[in-house]
Amino acid sequence: MLTIENILLLLLLAAVNSLLVALFKQKVPQPVILIILGVFAAVAGMHVSLQPDMFMFVFLPPLLFADSFRMPLREFAELRGPILFLAFGLVVLSTLVCGYAIHWIVPELGLPICFTLAAALSPTDTVAVSSLIEGRKVPNRLLQILSGEALFNDASGLVCFRFAMADALTGEFSYRQAFGTFLMVALGGLLVGAAVAWLAVKLNRVLVRRGYDDPQSQIIFVLLLPFLMYAAAEAVECSGILAAVAGCMVLKLSGMIEDTATFTRLQATTVWNIVSYVFNALIFLFLGMQLPELLQHGVALGHKYDVALWQVGLFVVQIYAIMLAMRFAGVWTSVFGRWVVARIGSLPFEPTGFAGSMLLTFAGVRGAVTLAAVLSLPEGTDGTDAFPMRDAVVVAATGVIVLSLLAASVFIPLCLRFLPQETVDKNAQEENMARQKLIRAALAVLTKARAQPPASTPKGTALAKPEGQSAADEALRQEVIDRLYQLYHSRLEEEDETPRITPLDRSRALRHARMELALRLQLLRAERQAMRDMTSRSEINDQTEWKLQQELDYEEQVIRSQSQRLPREA
Repeated sequence: MLTIENILLLLLLAAVNSLLVALFKQKVPQPVILIILGVFAAVAGMHVSLQPDMFMFVFLPPLLFADSFRMPLREFAELRGPILFLAFGLVVLSTLVCGYAIHWIVPELGLPICFTLAAALSPTDTVAVSSLIEGRKVPNRLLQILSGEALFNDASGLVCFRFAMADALTGEFSYRQAFGTFLMVALGGLLVGAAVAWLAVKLNRVLVRRGYDDPQSQIIFVLLLPFLMYAAAEAVECSGILAAVAGCMVLKLSGMIEDTATFTRLQATTVWNIVSYVFNALIFLFLGMQLPELLQHGVALGHKYDVALWQVGLFVVQIYAIMLAMRFAGVWTSVFGRWVVARIGSLPFEPTGFAGSMLLTFAGVRGAVTLAAVLSLPEGTDGTDAFPMRDAVVVAATGVIVLSLLAASVFIPLCLRFLPQETVDKNAQEENMARQKLIRAALAVLTKARAQPPASTPKGTALAKPEGQSAADEALRQEVIDRLYQLYHSRLEEEDETPRITPLDRSRALRHARMELALRLQLLRAERQAMRDMTSRSEINDQTEWKLQQELDYEEQVIRSQSQRLPREA
């Protein structure tokens, strides 16, 4: 049972996880540490049962909503072919092919049971993928394919799972009916999510026009939206997962985020970062807490069918190997499809390469969504028909989850070593180009204001000369314009492109930039110390200290953001 004490302990473990990640210098992936902490918590006597329906409703909508917001729409449109194939086509093919393969390995498991297990294992886990590649130098194209695939394949996998489970329980199955229902569930979820998002945008704009632009209310409103989208779609028996994804993309396209106040966006970013971190941590903690009990089920299953524990482990390894081979084939199929499209359309083709294909293969980890799916199989305790061989399916799925996480933790860093380093960081290059254009736009306004007399400056602008302005005020105005011009001109020089300079000059420029940022951080520390000294001497009160603290925090955030944009020296 999830009591207040358990919730507080889980949050404490989530905080301890951050300390351990820093202690191991990020060499051990965060999901692995969280699962181990969950196992220790369960062994220590803390028990929290995972309710599949509650898990789907509480955790998936906000996390998928946040991941959808981070997915660039331009790249999604460019890579929609491989993304949709991996998210839908590969899931269906994996369910069929791997189902037959599992049945061939263990004929005692009926074919519908094998299809159910394969369907539960077919989708990759969004949270696990994001956590494993976070902070690593993954090529942008591969990262966008993984992120886009993970947004959609949960829905397709769960739909296949429901059909396979119904077939195992009732013995009735129709491919035509399954395909039609699949389309209805998927398209219905997309339409419901888009409709809820459209209504939310209209309502928000009405409220903003009437002056209801409170940051706290706005943030809560957006936080509740993914739950509303999910619940509305599930109420009409459509995919709540796709509803949350589609709804977020409609919000991005509508421009509602840009319409909000600056302070609201800053606060919302902080809130969503905290929500994402806590929910990600709780998912892996829940997964770890289930493992001791599921291991006991595995031992009991071996005694029941007179099977050694190593044979159960071998069965898990075989299933994972089949899923891995199927995913590798699917990745190469998508690569071949992109090559064919590029040749037909005379478009540029960027090959993935063997190391990139292996990275995409091992990044297809299974996680809490798979576990929630198999745990939702009926046990027969409430008078309903029990799912045949339920314990075997649950144990096998759990073993594949753990094995895929461990394999990904080992092989993803290995694959990254053999990937060719990108000679040009396209994201950084694009950011640099955009910043230059923004600064040049500001410089154009300032140049025009310097060149034109005050009388010809358009009225209603900040640079226009107010009526009755004295000569002293005009001199002050020109001084302000000159200072801003110098400031923006120096910013433009900082953002100037570097490929034209020699490697030696580039290295010197990077060292210069790092020294400047380090010195600015040192100055900020001195300011903070002076502020604390004034507070301790009661020269300022804590309210003034808090306001000054916020200003210094914003400045430090800007400095650290600039530091992260600096490329590494060769």
